[in-house]
This record gives sequence, structure tokens and C-alpha cells, in this order.
Amino acid sequence: MEDENEQGRETEVAPALISVHPVNTSSPLPSAPTFAFSISSCSVSLVDESPEPLHKDSIRAIRFGANGKLFVSAGDDKLVKIWSTDSWRCLYSVSSEKRVSAVAISNGGRFVCFADKFGIVWVVELDGIHENQGLVCKKAEPLLAHYCSIITSLGFSPDGQYIVSADRDSKIRVTAFPKNPLDRAHEIQSFCLAHTEFLSCLTFICCQDYPLGLLVSGSGDSTVRLWDFTSGSLLHTCEVGAEAGIAQSNGRKEGSNTIVTGLCATPDGSLVAVAIQSFPGIMLLACNFSAKTFSVARVVSITGEAFIPTSLGTTFSSGLLWMVMGVSSSQSSGSASLARVRVISGFSKNDTESTELEPIVLADKEIPGGEQLLLKLQQGNLSVEEEVFSAAAEAVKTAMHNLLIKKQYSAERREFRKRGRNDRKDKR
Repeated sequence: MEDENEQGRETEVAPALISVHPVNTSSPLPSAPTFAFSISSCSVSLVDESPEPLHKDSIRAIRFGANGKLFVSAGDDKLVKIWSTDSWRCLYSVSSEKRVSAVAISNGGRFVCFADKFGIVWVVELDGIHENQGLVCKKAEPLLAHYCSIITSLGFSPDGQYIVSADRDSKIRVTAFPKNPLDRAHEIQSFCLAHTEFLSCLTFICCQDYPLGLLVSGSGDSTVRLWDFTSGSLLHTCEVGAEAGIAQSNGRKEGSNTIVTGLCATPDGSLVAVAIQSFPGIMLLACNFSAKTFSVARVVSITGEAFIPTSLGTTFSSGLLWMVMGVSSSQSSGSASLARVRVISGFSKNDTESTELEPIVLADKEIPGGEQLLLKLQQGNLSVEEEVFSAAAEAVKTAMHNLLIKKQYSAERREFRKRGRNDRKDKR
């Protein structure tokens, strides 16, 4: 129930997110407490003529379109905003009935889909991008549903024929995206079923030999899995939790929480970066398309600070992996948001015999834009005390647990909740 979920909102935080323009390598955009891109690598003037300009609560989802012309932001204020990246004008604003958990943009940029925390995926048809147009308030139509299971990730297949949705109940659904999605999607292509805990993230990998691509999923069960998503066949499972545990046991910590929190693939699909909760760094998985398997290529540790990425992003050609750690608090919490951005170079085609492309964690002054960019991305802070970051990491971990781990109720409590369900109040 939405009313019950609102309890405890004052202490709720959202993990910091980052999205990188697919073409313009100098435009990483982080999430912020009130709007998704308060800071970027260049000065931009945001234009939002809606009655509720910008965002007034935590951002839960941000995404660029495939060609970088559109950017979508959404979150706990139940608003979905669609921006032109040429002018940074808000072109469309959409109201959601529930808080939004994921967004996706169709390959041609004609449709924007978003998922809410009640398990419904909605679709909006855009009328085009016209820089001189006024703000258009659109109404979304339901596309498909996971029936009361929070949808955690959403995306279109590389060829645009399918929309893939993942949920809290360890299920991945592959649905044929119809020619007229406003009439809903009725054809389920497959289900990808093997994870034993909630799904946390999805990404696609493709190459010249596999233009349709393969699906990669990360989960609370500490695994990354490779799928033929059109058939629902599981191709390979990588126990990244165990690998991360081994890497950390050689350092200071053991027995860490190893939920997969982020995935990001190189444009050629040969490498997948994996962010793991409580692991200070990232794991790089090499994909063998012929064998359809993963292997651990490298583990890149970040030393000198307690940096545990909450979101990853890259571009088509830069060879840079952008990472952010932090929290995006709601305005009602009264606490400040916190962000720390790090960059790894050499995130490009996998070549185990080459040392020239060895992934390296760049110093702040070595990243594109240097410390001046970091000041913008990190809301005016170049350094944050380790205790503060550790507290932020724990807050994100707790918030993710509260959101995605199903609560156990007594039979009496379940009956009480059923009687108070909002969707049954009007039914006699």
C-alpha cells in the first residue's frame, strides 16, 4: 500500500546515479536530490515551465536516449520529465500514479516507458522534438504489468523489438514491443528464470557476430548471469560475490554484502563492469561470444578512500568508465546529498595480452575536466571524510534492503493489510 510505504520516508535515501551522454564524452550527469542533472561538465540553463518545475524528491531513474537527443528523469515525486539535450528544455512532463522505479527510451526515441513501484510499466508517445515548443503534459497508458512486484530495471533490446523488465521477485520478462504500444503489449516472448533473489540491474551486450545481443543481469543473489533473452535460456552464471569475497579477503574485510548494484558494458560487448555492494572497486568480466560465457578479466580496487560505486556509465568511444558513489536524499529528510565521482581509463575492447589498455583509476586532476568538473559533479566538494562516506554507504544498503527484500508478516497482519488495500476500497 502506498500509504504504508510512505511511513519512514523521512529517513529514506536513494543511491546516487550517473548517466553519460552516449556520444558527447564530456557530459556525465549525476542525480541530485531535487533534479537529475543539477550539475554537468558545462554550464547549462535548465528550462522547465511545468507547474512543478524540476524534481522535488529523490531521483530513482535517469537515462539518455540511444542518440543522446533525449534525456529522461523520474523518481519519488511521481513525475517523469523528458528533456531535449540540445537546449536542456523540459519538453514533456508526465504524472505517475505511483513512485517511479525505472525508465527506458525506445531506440527511435518515439516512446518513453517507465515502471512504477506497483509493478506496472507505462508508455508515452512523443510528438517529436521541437525546440520552440511549449511544455506538453502527456498522459501515460499502461503497457504491461508484473502484478504487485516492484520493477527494478527496464530496457529495450538492441534491435528495439523487445522491452525487458526485471522485478523484485527474481523474474525477467521479455515482451514483444507492439507497433501500437498504446493498445498494450500482449505477446510475452520469454521469461528468464534462474536468479534466487531480486533483480537489481540489466544491460545488453552485442557485437558484429551477435547483432541481436545477449542479456546480462545482476541480482541480490551475488551472481551475474548471461542470457539468450529471446528463448529465456540461461547461458552462463558468474559468482561475482564469491570472486569479490576472495579479492577482499586478501585485504581488510571478509564476508561482505555482495549484492550486484550496477552493470555497464563496453560498446563492443567484450567487457562488463560490475559494481558490488560493499566492494571498493569494480570487477571486469570478459565475455566470450563464441562460447557464450563470462570470465573474470580483472578486479580493479580503489584504494585511499572508502569508494563503493552505486552507479556506472560510459560512452561509445571514450574508453572511460564513470562511477559515482553517494546518496540522493529526499527534501523531507532534511539531510544533504552526497556524491563522489571516480573514473577508470582503459574500459574498452578486452585484450588480455595488451598492457596499454590496462584499466587505471584516474586521479582527480587526470579526468576530463579535472577538479573543476568534480567540483560541479560533487556539489562543490572535492573531498569528503571517510566516516561520512561509510555512513552514506550503510544508508544506501539499508534503503535497498527495505525496498527490495520482502517483508514477512503474520497471518493476522496479512489479513489486516488486505482489508486496507487501496485498490479494493471502491469495490463492493
